[in-house]
Amino acid sequence: MIALYPGSFDPVTYGHLDIIESASRMFDRTIVSILKNPNKTPLFSLEQRQAQIRTATAHLPNIEVTTFWGLTVTHARQQNAQVLIRGLRAISDFEFELQMAHTNKTLEPDLDTIFLACSNQHSFLSSSVVKEIARYGGPIDHLVPPNVKQDLETAFAPLD
Repeated sequence: MIALYPGSFDPVTYGHLDIIESASRMFDRTIVSILKNPNKTPLFSLEQRQAQIRTATAHLPNIEVTTFWGLTVTHARQQNAQVLIRGLRAISDFEFELQMAHTNKTLEPDLDTIFLACSNQHSFLSSSVVKEIARYGGPIDHLVPPNVKQDLETAFAPLD
């Protein structure tokens, strides 16, 4: 079975990686798909985010990384995915994610959504929080993989 895990991943965090690793154990193939969202101005390009995820998931042979624009259900259909993966950090995520799952079901009735919770130690974590900490030089080793930490330090390096 093929699962699709869509998101912005700007940048990928250990919370995202919790979800990716769980999905890799559950499905034959998991496609991590980076959305080009016209409503957001990402810190990292699609190519950078793709490289970050590929490096961070190199130990997982059944993970693929793609990019897409448009409706998630259309991309899932193109990838022959039967399942969408959505991550939950806290109960506050559930209402929005359930609404999206119901909406996606109306657009593609054969596509199911599975909610996966990240570990407790990463339940507070978001890409926005990571970027804010990195912007002010705070420690992020426990929040993102080493390759992403390096990219964030480069992106927020002081201009001398």
